[in-house]
This record gives sequence, structure tokens and C-alpha cells, in this order.
Amino acid sequence: MESRSLVVLSAGLGQPSSTRLLADRLAGAAAAALAERGVTAQARTLELRETARDVVDHLVTGLTSPGLRSALDVVADADGVVAVSPVFAASYSGLFKSFVDVLDRDVLTGVPVLVGATAGTQRHSLVLEHALRPLFAHLRAPVVPTAVFAAPEDWGGQGGSSLALSARVLRAGGELADAVAARPARRPRDPFEDAPSFADLLPGR
Repeated sequence: MESRSLVVLSAGLGQPSSTRLLADRLAGAAAAALAERGVTAQARTLELRETARDVVDHLVTGLTSPGLRSALDVVADADGVVAVSPVFAASYSGLFKSFVDVLDRDVLTGVPVLVGATAGTQRHSLVLEHALRPLFAHLRAPVVPTAVFAAPEDWGGQGGSSLALSARVLRAGGELADAVAARPARRPRDPFEDAPSFADLLPGR
């Protein structure tokens, strides 16, 4: 079977969090859909709360810690991305945006992305369209058509909300799987690819 790498960006602040729960469900749906297409998914979840101090240090000093470098390398090697943020002040969280700000400029060009968000009320569901989708469009990352929002009532199953959420998760996972499977596997990043050759360093050249 072919293999593809998925990275899951979860910007929840609590443990456990509904943001991580939604991220896991979306990643699971995408992995299952890839398996149906003859592709093995290797998923890696990044809890962005664990990178918070390193991200701020990088923004202030320009220095990248080993832990943050490892997280950035995981994103750089991904064939597909699941990105989920809680809603703060009618947009994605500051933690989520700060992590995106430290990504290499072109790292997500052409990489399929599935976006999701969580909040305390359905009134914030438009954050998917007015904030998250434009953010990844700016990074030249194609976002799959179905974005997934979850409010508390979606988890409780009132009025069939839980079934509706499950249907959206499955549809979005299938769309990400289609987009990932349609692209060739990403070549793993070579940490020495930017190093100058010895020939270029020799005197007289």
C-alpha cells in the first residue's frame, strides 16, 4: 500500500478539550477514507499548547528551540493537514495564529487542508469561512470544501445534532483523503539540502 503523512494541528488549551476531540475524529475519518483508497495514513498530532512558549520566544528573539524545530519539520513533511482551533473573539485563537506565523512561508503550498473549529455556540460557525479558510488560502494551501464546526449541542446529540456532526466529519474526511491520495507523496525534507557544496567553499572559485 502507498503511504501518506497527515499532521493534525490542535489548538485547544484544556486537557481534555473539545478541540482535540474534533481533531481526532477528523483525522480518524481521513485515515479510514485513505485506507479505503489503498493508502496507509501515518498521522502525527501536534498539541499547539505544548509549543506556546517556544513560539513566543521565536517571535521575540528569532531563535528556534529544538522542540519547535521538530514540530515545524513535522508540518514540512505532511501530505495533508487537519487544523482545528477554538474560537476566541470571533476568530481562530492567538495560539493557533502564532504557530501559523512561524511556519516557513511556502511550507503548505499545494498541501490539502481540512479545517475545523469549536465554540460554545453555533453563532460562531462562520469563523470557518471568514477566518480559517482565507488564512490557508493566503498560504496557498487548498482547503477541502467541507469545513466542520462543533458546538456543545453537537456532542450531546440533541435533535440529531450528533448524527449531523458525524456526517460532516465523514464527508470532510473523505474529501481530504481524495485530495491527499491524488497527489504524489511528499519527499521527506533533507535537513542538509540548503548546505553549500564543498566545491563552492574551495578557494579560488
